Amino acid sequence: MKILVINGPNLNLLGKREPGIYGGKCLEEINSALVALAAGNGAQLEFFQSNAEGAIVDAIQEAAGRFAGIIINPAAYTHTSIAIRDAISAVALPAVEVHLSNVYSREKFRHKSLIAPVAIGQIAGFGPTGYELALLGLLRYLQAGSSIG
Repeated sequence: MKILVINGPNLNLLGKREPGIYGGKCLEEINSALVALAAGNGAQLEFFQSNAEGAIVDAIQEAAGRFAGIIINPAAYTHTSIAIRDAISAVALPAVEVHLSNVYSREKFRHKSLIAPVAIGQIAGFGPTGYELALLGLLRYLQAGSSIG
């Protein structure tokens, strides 16, 4: 089972960017831990990071027929990108939205996600562990035939 992991703008700066909010791990460290977890659960991962909205839309569109699901941290595009939201909806792949910080305890503009309505779930506030929770949740969802419970 193949899962696409997408990271949006500024996540390439993890480990350097505001470690008090986002933690000290870099994106490569988070990805390495995810690869190990995926392998132990019979899944393969492919990673994509971009600071460009259009490139993220392209990656989502190209995922159709190649991946069983998507884990996405759209970062700031969470709150602004109808294009990313529409791409997720269009490809009809189950997607889990992830945020390192608890966006609901931060600035008010971060409280609205345009992605959440087209995702099967959202995980926020658990730092890098959120990606692992997203992977396990998505795999369970896929193995159960698109239902959780």
